Amino acid sequence: MDAEASTPSYNAGDIAWVLISTALVWLMIPGVGYFYSGMARRKNALSLIMCCMLSLVVVSVQWFIWGFSLTFSKTATNGFIGNLDNAFLRGVLNDPSIGGASIPDLVFCIFQCMFAALTPALAIGSAAERARLLPMVIFIFIWSTLVYNVVASWTWNASGWSAKLGAIDYAGGTPVHITSGFASLAYAIILGRREGHDRSKKDEFKPHNMSNVVLGTALLWFGWFGFNGGSGLSGNLRAAMACVVTNLAASVGAITWMLIDYRVERKFSALGFCSGAVAGLVAITPASGFVGPAPAVAIGFLGACACNAAVHLKHWLNYDDVADVFAVHGVGGYVGSWLTGIFAEAYIPALDGATVIAGGWMNQHWIQLGYQIAESTAGAAWSFVVTYLILFIMNKIPGLSLRVDRESELQGLDVAEIGEMAYYHVDKIVGVNQNTGEEKVVKEEVEGYNYEAQAQGSMGSQKPLSKESLNNV
Repeated sequence: MDAEASTPSYNAGDIAWVLISTALVWLMIPGVGYFYSGMARRKNALSLIMCCMLSLVVVSVQWFIWGFSLTFSKTATNGFIGNLDNAFLRGVLNDPSIGGASIPDLVFCIFQCMFAALTPALAIGSAAERARLLPMVIFIFIWSTLVYNVVASWTWNASGWSAKLGAIDYAGGTPVHITSGFASLAYAIILGRREGHDRSKKDEFKPHNMSNVVLGTALLWFGWFGFNGGSGLSGNLRAAMACVVTNLAASVGAITWMLIDYRVERKFSALGFCSGAVAGLVAITPASGFVGPAPAVAIGFLGACACNAAVHLKHWLNYDDVADVFAVHGVGGYVGSWLTGIFAEAYIPALDGATVIAGGWMNQHWIQLGYQIAESTAGAAWSFVVTYLILFIMNKIPGLSLRVDRESELQGLDVAEIGEMAYYHVDKIVGVNQNTGEEKVVKEEVEGYNYEAQAQGSMGSQKPLSKESLNNV
């Protein structure tokens, strides 16, 4: 009887909802991979999917060793980062979680592990097509420890300075999107532009497979219901509202970006649709548990407009961000955090029956915007500076140089780093004459390139491609 009395009582529905949300967030990681894969050139398509999956496994191990403890240890007192009391998941089992008493520590641990694994997967998109895999794996482990664990601890751990200050972040505007966005900027600057990249030609390297981009967007959108909806750690009306505003902001963001592009191109761009949807999802993330439907429309619209404008920064500032990670996640997370301080309303978090906040400008709580600015700016600065230092130091260590050599970059990372390809070469395509309807064979630019021989370090009997042809594969 004493043992039964000492066993905590949990809500089975809450546990089930958080575990389902864990699976949804897991699905976002390959979703990011497919999104980035479609954005890149086809000779690097497989490597980007693999990079994201490597982030999942590396961070899962790091989370087990000390990541969870450094982020969510209950005995942390310094306000900056936790301790190693729960290293190797010691004592992480059946006690009530730090996030909420209705679920045990173990459930909270695996749910938060997915957030930690997703974040560096977002960040590495800017390094696509030119970053070596081994240094990237090491970077992910170090970065998760020195950046993600630190920022997540001060934001979500009750002892963190940001949490004590009064800043609010429901699902990761600062720990996930701002840190990954500003880390991606540092990565792009350190690596430099891709071989053959000319910033004056804005559409020089176009996405090679829009189907992959749309698929990645769909997986992200689907998973975001667990990302935002599960962050309250309970299956209640607040979680339902988080799902509603998430879907609404994504929809408004998609329409907004597509119409902005239509104004210029007079085309209903699929890439614009996907970029806008992700921008809306990013912007609503910190606010999703604090705002209602009407503010979600404003956040989706403003987030898409800000991110669309930020895409042009890479042309002005001369950095090469393949997947526009900084523009969408860095700027989108920053704008979303600020808008949370404006649109947060006290009645929304109260829907869970327990959370009490003063709200934002909608409730005349003017200082909330100041708290949001302080948190988001600190997270952005910490992520950029520490990421830059990590990469700068690694690049000076023999064997850990960050960028592949020129020949490997021209071949593509699928061949040079993995030895396998997303696509095997087809030496002809069938075209249709628009006037007569007659089908004819149209030779591709890369005809005659022996990928299998190249993967084995030989050009075989085939004629090698020129530098210009390789750049555009």
